[in-house]
Amino acid sequence: MSARIAIMLPKLSTYGGAEGFSLRLATALATAGHDVEFICARQETPAPEGVRPVIVGRPPLTRACKIAWYAYAAERARKRGGYDLSFSMGKTIAQDVLRMSGGPLSVFWRLSQRAWAPGLPRTWKMTRRRLSPANMLIRSLEETSLANQRVCVTVSHRVRDWLLEAHPWLAQRDLRVIYNKPDLSRFSPPSEDERRTLRRSYGLADGDVAISFAGTNFALKGLGTLTSALSMLPPNFRLLVAGGRHPGRFGRLAEDLGVAGRITHLGRVDDMPSLYRASDIFCLPSFYDTCSNAVLEALASGTRVISTRDNGSSHFLPERHVLADSADAHTLAAMLEATSAEERPGPFQWPTDVEAGIEPYLDLVRELTA
Repeated sequence: MSARIAIMLPKLSTYGGAEGFSLRLATALATAGHDVEFICARQETPAPEGVRPVIVGRPPLTRACKIAWYAYAAERARKRGGYDLSFSMGKTIAQDVLRMSGGPLSVFWRLSQRAWAPGLPRTWKMTRRRLSPANMLIRSLEETSLANQRVCVTVSHRVRDWLLEAHPWLAQRDLRVIYNKPDLSRFSPPSEDERRTLRRSYGLADGDVAISFAGTNFALKGLGTLTSALSMLPPNFRLLVAGGRHPGRFGRLAEDLGVAGRITHLGRVDDMPSLYRASDIFCLPSFYDTCSNAVLEALASGTRVISTRDNGSSHFLPERHVLADSADAHTLAAMLEATSAEERPGPFQWPTDVEAGIEPYLDLVRELTA
């Protein structure tokens, strides 16, 4: 049965996780024969075939004004559109299906503040967050959108648990978990010859234990904890850091701890499969991560992986590879040393009991429009 469906997100773009997912969903819905419109503030890329953009505009004002305008304009377009079903990726007023990829703001603040040092740095960060008009509006829209939905979908079990912590009343609503399913076809374990060649290209000796890390927000992803852990490990443990930002205070931390010579900052890395394959361990000690694709990509590359309890992707890791406290460098160092002695895992197989990807959303459309 064909349905008239709206997808709501401020940007129609290929850049960004929510944007990329929304384009894939719109494409799949149109391919399935549905009448799809994409309600956005601006269009940065051509719409998929069979998808019509509904552009509501964007005032050249503050971030808070832009958020408020889109919420108002998208709701007006949704009401006028006569849709059978509407999907929102957040920061809207009402919808049938609300996909929560970022988690509740209150929990994000509580967990992510640990990435800044206690005292003035943390206090200043939290003060700026609380006084931000945009954040005040986002918190209000979070409450409103959660109250005005038929089905709420989270991208990991961890996000589901965070939502229930922040909004216990959601336990009485239809709350589901559908994971992102990144394209893992580019990622596979290397042969021994391939691995040796790749390791040489990164300047690794035969006896080196290569730990890799990837992220743009070094503080939130736990680079400080990992750098401290490296200082407690034997000198043959090396750290390869992928990410476009200047190392800044993390470079100074490495110098203070005497490990700067054991850390290579690679900048932006376009060939992540090669980095994963060259690594002995991929480590992402995140303070807050709803569901890191990098963890799944590293697993698919046959690499041992360590992450934290507060990363939704840790659902796919054994307990011994999950760090309980993202700031606990001593425990992380012990985990890294123990994990380095383990056999390399085989190819990653997606668990059959975990819903993921686009197909469950197509099933949801069939369910809600039946």
